[in-house]
Amino acid sequence: MGLIMTSIAVFTVNQASELLQVSPQTIVNWIEAGRLKAYKTPGGHRRIKKSDLEAFVKQHDMPVFRLPSDPDEEGKKVKKILVVDDDQVIVATITAGLEEDPHAYEVITAADGFEAGIQVSHFKPDVLILDIMMPDIDGYEVCRILKSSEETKHIKIIVLSGYLDEESYKKMREYGADLCFSKPLPLDRLKEEIARLLYPEEDKEAGTVTNDPSSPGTNPVPKRAP
Repeated sequence: MGLIMTSIAVFTVNQASELLQVSPQTIVNWIEAGRLKAYKTPGGHRRIKKSDLEAFVKQHDMPVFRLPSDPDEEGKKVKKILVVDDDQVIVATITAGLEEDPHAYEVITAADGFEAGIQVSHFKPDVLILDIMMPDIDGYEVCRILKSSEETKHIKIIVLSGYLDEESYKKMREYGADLCFSKPLPLDRLKEEIARLLYPEEDKEAGTVTNDPSSPGTNPVPKRAP
């Protein structure tokens, strides 16, 4: 059994800092000094393999703490969210908002399709927030693949797009997207919809009835010019 008790196989700098209870900059310093082995994704993000982190921990006899994704004190598994967008301002805004949410989500990001594929496999998110306007991502294909696999069909997919007309909206829904929204979607609204997808029992307790909050009737999308 490994030293790090989590199912995650590839760690972000922030995850490694939480495990070792040091600052993210300290992790970066260790990597740049060659003390902690890591690699960079095509998007320039540092990633650390579990085996390399365990070797580092063992070498320096360091204590390892619990990640938010591990069961909490009540034995409940913390929900995980993967944000895929190449706009770092949007990513930072969404990540900060979700990490401060009362539900205490664990959030990681990917800046391109290649990195997103790795994180879906290793991180195993409960929710995927996907910007379909990225140059190397076919949003329709992503939805189709995830929803057609037994291992990933449970993932809730929230599609965000700078331009989402009625035709695109219908097609994304047909391919498996759970919700589709045009940007900019207010952060509070996004958090509400994520909670609704992951904790439907809270809606029932509150007596809330929502059919499809991303439908054109409640989230108008641009109509095509005649």
